[in-house]
Amino acid sequence: MHALLVEDDDRMAQALGTALAQRGHTVRRVGRALDALLHLREAEFVLLDLGLPDLDGLELLRRLRTVCDVPLIVVTARCEERDVLQGLRAGADDYVVKPFRMAELMARIDTVRRRAGARSGRPDEDAVRADGRVVRTGDVEVDPAGRTVTVAGVEVQLTRREFDVLAFLAARPDEVHSREEILDRIWGDAFLGTSRSLDVHVAGVRAKTGRSQLVRTVRGFGYQLGCPTAADPAP
Repeated sequence: MHALLVEDDDRMAQALGTALAQRGHTVRRVGRALDALLHLREAEFVLLDLGLPDLDGLELLRRLRTVCDVPLIVVTARCEERDVLQGLRAGADDYVVKPFRMAELMARIDTVRRRAGARSGRPDEDAVRADGRVVRTGDVEVDPAGRTVTVAGVEVQLTRREFDVLAFLAARPDEVHSREEILDRIWGDAFLGTSRSLDVHVAGVRAKTGRSQLVRTVRGFGYQLGCPTAADPAP
């Protein structure tokens, strides 16, 4: 794997680069957002610090996600809940707060890479219905094969992870899915440390579609595809 390490602290960058190299990965380290954008296309994985000198890391993350969906983990000292939620909403696959145990970070990298490999090898297999048809509920249409969502005929742009969650629920609309099942099938880890990320992405689906009942919460258990109405307001 070729990793792009976006980190402006020399000591941290050296430690991370050494750990990745010891696991057989090649690493390009950059310390500025502009350089990250220049070298993004060669990357198979990204580790991103948010405290960059030329651009806030969250803004860089949003820009990266408009052009690519390579696995990406935020590694930062920002530990406030607001920062974590913003990072996940912007498209990070995981969020690790400094200081951290290097072994744990390497394990998280392996987990995110496995999920990405499964998606590329079996594109959306878990999310596509056996008959491959578009799923309709209310005025919402979910097309697993085309990876598109429309509301009242207008396409809505979801992040990759938001779409994965919605498509998984749409694949078996009559079933209620536990949080652990969704985390395991979409994130590859039923006990994901940042399990709040599931709630964040469900909230994103509801807000962007303007249909708060599109994903129905089963309190204390999990989620199910709902049947929204045109008058249903976003949360």
